[in-house]
Amino acid sequence: MSIRHGLLALLERGPRYGSQLRTEFESRTGSTWPLNVGQVYTTLSRLERDGMVAQGGEDAAGHTLYTITDSGRAELRTWFENPVDRTSPARDELAIKLAMAVGAPGVDIRDVIQSQRRHTVKAMQDYTRLKAQALAAVESSSARERDDVAWLLVLEQLIFQTEAEARWLDHCESRLIRLSATAANAPAAPAGRPDAEAAPAARPTAPAPDAPPVAGAR
Repeated sequence: MSIRHGLLALLERGPRYGSQLRTEFESRTGSTWPLNVGQVYTTLSRLERDGMVAQGGEDAAGHTLYTITDSGRAELRTWFENPVDRTSPARDELAIKLAMAVGAPGVDIRDVIQSQRRHTVKAMQDYTRLKAQALAAVESSSARERDDVAWLLVLEQLIFQTEAEARWLDHCESRLIRLSATAANAPAAPAGRPDAEAAPAARPTAPAPDAPPVAGAR
């Protein structure tokens, strides 16, 4: 998650202070990725160090306001114009868990898959209910509030993501069943046969036709 670019996008709309940025970020994303004030101010400090934001005075309540600079706008435009890099995917805990469960002593990987599938399906149902609420809010608002539309897009991404995860879990279970069936149908080695086949005994080499006779032979 790019907090720095999210904050730059909010600052492009006008000067903001730290806790205001946190509130607007969470409103735009439906608190899917909650931030704490410490994260916000740490990111703002780095952006200020890099010349992408600057302090722009205070509001009436004494909050320090931050504004985006030309360098920050250029960085934001670059972020919007370029695709998110998928060549180095983020670590996925579920994929790592299943990979480690393969052959782990005392672990039934199918139980792990079924437990995760139940959780994933429930999450998908919860997201679908939230989507219905967000869609109703968007359709009932003539102004088409940006936060409502943004939240709807985030929810739909979460729904697609959980749907894909559920399909992947189904695939993993089917794959394990096929592999188990293949192993069960493999021909067993004959009883008493050594694990590794011995190399055939070397045959005595016949003398060449023109070899000289052995001494003493008649």
